[in-house]
Amino acid sequence: MKLKKVLLPFLALLIPSVLSGCDLVVFQPQGPVARSITELIDWSLLWMLLVVVVVFALFGVIIWKYREKPENMDYEPPEEHGNTLLEIIWTTIPILIVIALTIPTVNTLYDLEKVPKGYENKKPITINVTSADWKWIFSYPEQGIETVNYVNIPEDRPVLFKLTSAGTMQSFWVPALAGQKYTMNKMETEMYVVAENPGSYLGRNTNFNGRGYADMEFEVLAQTEKDFDKWVKEAQDRAPKLTEDKYYELLKPTVLGRLTFSNTHLAWVNHADHNSKTYTNPELYKNHQYPGKIFEEKDNYKNSSEESSEQHNMSSENGNNHGGEHDGH
Repeated sequence: MKLKKVLLPFLALLIPSVLSGCDLVVFQPQGPVARSITELIDWSLLWMLLVVVVVFALFGVIIWKYREKPENMDYEPPEEHGNTLLEIIWTTIPILIVIALTIPTVNTLYDLEKVPKGYENKKPITINVTSADWKWIFSYPEQGIETVNYVNIPEDRPVLFKLTSAGTMQSFWVPALAGQKYTMNKMETEMYVVAENPGSYLGRNTNFNGRGYADMEFEVLAQTEKDFDKWVKEAQDRAPKLTEDKYYELLKPTVLGRLTFSNTHLAWVNHADHNSKTYTNPELYKNHQYPGKIFEEKDNYKNSSEESSEQHNMSSENGNNHGGEHDGH
């Protein structure tokens, strides 16, 4: 652990410097959740770098030391039966490396499911996230606001995102603030996020799901408590009401801009509910001019049953016919 404490700060400075031309947001965390993930990545990179350096160094030494030379052209090595000590060493080392990677990974994953350390005494704001093709819908149940393709959050305060999907599976990711989690229909996953400073952070879908996937981005705007409360009041007073028909129209596979409403769709549908309807609109998808289709299990079962019944009747008839002919003989 001492090695980790010494090397992680060094890697945190070294890696962004080496990769500065790549604009890797994940190495520029803006909150405790993203920072935990970055430290885990740095720790993993340290071990991978160690393995690569040692393996390539040994490879170079062995190639050079045991290369063919004029004085050993006719050398025939004696038959050997292995070295027990060396075999134990090169079996133990990978096991120790896996353990060194597994323990911090498991600890970090469990920590990410809880309110970040230092924020336990601050009440989280809850925001329901619903993915649809190809847009993100954010519902504020406590404030009675719904937004599309952008979400405002207060700075330095934990935010609990409750993630689900209206249809196809998506992946919710804000690299500067947190890792990614999948959104699935009739299921709900949770993610805690804290933005330590005001700022604008890009989020996107990382799960390919059609032609609008590349445009499925959203903005996370971290505001001061004062600015956030002001925005909430303005949205409640000025934004139009969301109707059920309008919401179902939003769920169709389209690319939209930003929208704001002064109520939420949670009043009539919760896509995390196991009994909720699935909104995939397959007739609106086309792949090489071939429209999508939903296969109903009941219809398939019914068709299979009818087909089996017909085959059974045909077999019975054939059996009776054969039996009649046999009796005739």
